[in-house]
Amino acid sequence: MAERLVQDYILLIMNCERYREKSKKQKETWIPLLPNTLKYYHVIGNPDLETEFLFVESENVLYVKTMDDYNSLPKKVIASYNAVHKTFQYKYILKTDDDQNVLNSKFFDMIMGMIPKKEPKVHYGGLIVDVKQPYYSQYHRIHPELPKEIPVLAIRYCNGRFYFLSREAVAFLLLKREQIGKEYLEDYAIGLNLIEHMKTNMLHIQSDLFFKDF
Repeated sequence: MAERLVQDYILLIMNCERYREKSKKQKETWIPLLPNTLKYYHVIGNPDLETEFLFVESENVLYVKTMDDYNSLPKKVIASYNAVHKTFQYKYILKTDDDQNVLNSKFFDMIMGMIPKKEPKVHYGGLIVDVKQPYYSQYHRIHPELPKEIPVLAIRYCNGRFYFLSREAVAFLLLKREQIGKEYLEDYAIGLNLIEHMKTNMLHIQSDLFFKDF
């Protein structure tokens, strides 16, 4: 087995072949301002890959062997975490989406400076959504390809616009890869399947102050 590359923080940006222009827009705006200590990849699904994942360093793209449609997003996300977990010796994965614009170029420096100082160690953080009562998601009104009634249980999870996970949290989630792949709402699926003790010290980040839709 090849030796893992050392990279403490890795940013994964969910993209797809159909909307490659969105990644181009990010590369023309906030991505050049990322700190040198943060490695990033746009993640694209390709069910025809001969391997389970492929890093294309020249393009900062990570291909994973999944479908590339919206309904497969949970599968694509956990597949990308698996790719990082097998390739890098890392501390945290940061996740966002290709439709996001970062309003403050110092945001990632701030996050990477804040996380290591937390005691006890923080494994999961972002804009915390606290679901008090179970309900049926109406997200199909925005993404009609989704089923009309997706049950959402009473849990806490971090909004998919931006969140982070520790290496330990990712390792646990990879044990739940099959369950995550059965969900439709990616951010909810992560919070649902993460073991509870890794959610007791979640770091709340008001990400909507730093990220806006393009």
